[in-house]
Formats: sequence, C-alpha cells, structure tokens
Amino acid sequence: MSQNIIQPDTVFTVTNLTLLLRDVLESTFTNITLEGEISNYRPNSSGHLYFTLKDEGAQISAVMFRGKAMSLQFTPKDGMKVRCTGAISVYPPRGNYQIIISKMEIAGAGNILQLLEERKEKLAAEGLFDQSRKKHLPLFPKKVGIVTSPTGAALRDVLQITRRRNPGIDVIIFPALVQGDAAAQSIARQIMVANYFKMCDVLIVGRGGGSLEDLLPFSEEIVVRAIANSQIPVVSAVGHEIDWAISDYAADVRAPTPSAAAELVVPIQADIRKGVEDCKNELYAQIQQKVQNLKLMIKSFDVNNMEIRFRSIEQPLLLRLENAKESLRQNMNEKIKDTKNRIQQNLNILEGASPKTILARGYSMVRTSDGKIVRSHADVLKNEKIEIIPATGKISAIVESTENTNFWSK
Repeated sequence: MSQNIIQPDTVFTVTNLTLLLRDVLESTFTNITLEGEISNYRPNSSGHLYFTLKDEGAQISAVMFRGKAMSLQFTPKDGMKVRCTGAISVYPPRGNYQIIISKMEIAGAGNILQLLEERKEKLAAEGLFDQSRKKHLPLFPKKVGIVTSPTGAALRDVLQITRRRNPGIDVIIFPALVQGDAAAQSIARQIMVANYFKMCDVLIVGRGGGSLEDLLPFSEEIVVRAIANSQIPVVSAVGHEIDWAISDYAADVRAPTPSAAAELVVPIQADIRKGVEDCKNELYAQIQQKVQNLKLMIKSFDVNNMEIRFRSIEQPLLLRLENAKESLRQNMNEKIKDTKNRIQQNLNILEGASPKTILARGYSMVRTSDGKIVRSHADVLKNEKIEIIPATGKISAIVESTENTNFWSK
C-alpha cells in the first residue's frame, strides 16, 4: 500500500500503521551508510552492541549483533565518530525504528589516529615491537619478495631499482590487495605464504602513497602480527616518507618508501664486484709481503751466519755455566772446610775426655782385686790388695789404712 492509494477516510489501527511503516522503511533502506557520534554505548554480555547514533539535530537507535561485532578492529566508545553501514528495522511492539549495523569504522582522521595509537600501545605491550625480535637484513640476498599490489607504482619502482642495482637478484611478487576491507587479510596471507614455503631471503611489505584511510590495512592487527611472526626479515615500506603505519614498528627495518626499501635490500652489483676485487688485491699483496719476508729470513740462514748466531747464543750460556760451576765449587769448599773444623773441634773434645788423656796428666785409676773401681775410702779395707793403674803399666799394693778425709778441700 502506498500513499497514493490510501483513501482520506481510511482508518488504521496502530498495528496496521506500524506494519505499513515497517514495510516501507525496511524495503527502502536496506543498505545505507550513516555517520554519527556514538552515545549511550551498552555492550551486552552475549556480545551484541547497543548504542545511539546522533548528530546535532537527531538520533537513532543502533544495534550490532555479535557475529558482526567480532570483526571490529577497535573498541567503540561514547563520543566516538563512526561511519556505519546497515539496514533500517522497525520494532512494532515499541513503535520505534533502528539501524542494524553490519559494518562500522571510525570516521575522521582524528579518531583514526587515536585508534591507531591505542592499537600501537596494545601491540607494544605484547612485545611485538621489541628490539630483541629484530632480524638483520641479509648482505647478499638471492631472492627478494615484495607483498604489494601487482598493478601499483610501488612494484614498478622496486623492479626498476632492482634491475638497475643488481640484475642477478630475483624478485618474487606476492600480489595482494592494499586498500579496502579485504586488504589486511590479503597482505597477511601473502606474508604467511612466503614464510611457509621459504620463498625469499628478505620481504618488502608496502604500497605507494595514499590517504590515512588508504594506509589503514597496514595497521591492522592481522598484518602487524604476520610481520612480527615472520621468520624472513621484513622491510616495511608504506606510503611516502611522511606516512606511517603500525607495520613500521613490527618490521625489522622501516623504509620511507618502496623505492628506498629496494635500495636497502638490493646491493649494487658493481660495488660487490669492486669489493671482491679489492679484497683479492689486498690478500694477494699480503701474501706477497709474507713470502718476501720469509725469503729474507731463509737467506740469512747460511752456514757462516748460522755458526755466528749459534755462537752468539752459546757464549752467554757457557759463561753462565762456568760462573755457576765456580760458584758451586767455592760453596762446596767452604762447606768442606767448615765440616772439617767442626769434626776437629769434636775430636779435641772427645780426646780431652778420654781416660788415657786424663791418666797421662798424672792421674791413676785404682781397682780392687775383683776389678771394681775404687771411688771412696769406703770401697776398700785395711790389708786389702788393690791395683793402681797409671798411664802405663800396673802397680799392686796393700792398703795400710783408710781415712775419711776430703783431699780436695786442703
């Protein structure tokens, strides 16, 4: 039923009118894009998102169901300006209409920069940008891969620079979408393909310049994680020198442009050849110098020179030997002399203590007839036979008397 066929005297019930309006709205606004500011944001525990879209003059209820909300690359907040795509729906029991959103993105550069900053902080907190993860670029790559649009100017620049600098290097193109909703998935998939099959030594991921929105795929989480997890060293080359993407932080090296990336990873063939030639010449010169030095050394080793050199080494050693022998002889003589003196002194002491020496001074030894030494008058009796032994000979005697007299005190 349309307005043209509604009779002026037609009486509607509330339900009939509401259903009529629902049919008109839902059949007319099936796929619209609506821009506004989020208000009264209410995420549901089931995963559905409920909020209000408003601008200066009006507002509309909005809902994004869980299946679509899972694909969001940002967290909606009150006050955030967004661009939503969806269909108008009418809920008859309440008599209101709303937009059921199938796609939502941030609108406006300011909010995009805020989103990128939040995402960068989140990924940095996970350690994806840590310096310890960075890999060195190969000095002499044989195969260079590039993930970019197969029809873009970036690819043409890389191919041209590679051919000019080193035509011996192969360039493997991993064609990918670099703009639009499917771009992030396409870029990440090609990075993973290059790694899975180990198809190149270094990988350039990038595109030419564009607006901030155009470069967003290179800041998507799926792309950043693919770069961070790549076993192949990655050079991020997105846009012009003033442009940036989060992929710059995850990559091993950031190049200001795709052309600059090609110059970073592709060494100039002529420079390589010159470097090899310089190394060869330097090595040859060093070998020649060493050979010349060896020849001079060998030349100096003839018979006469060898004898002179041997004598010059031998003479100081012989002199040291003679000095050592003389010193040893003198020390031994001194030791022998000291030993002889000590022996003589001990001999004199022993000889002085000998009984023969004592008897020779005029002393005699007295013994009884049974051989006992007489040391006291009490050791003998009157009329007892005794023997007196002087230094020579022996005297027999009979004791006439004994006295207890201290002879030495007189």
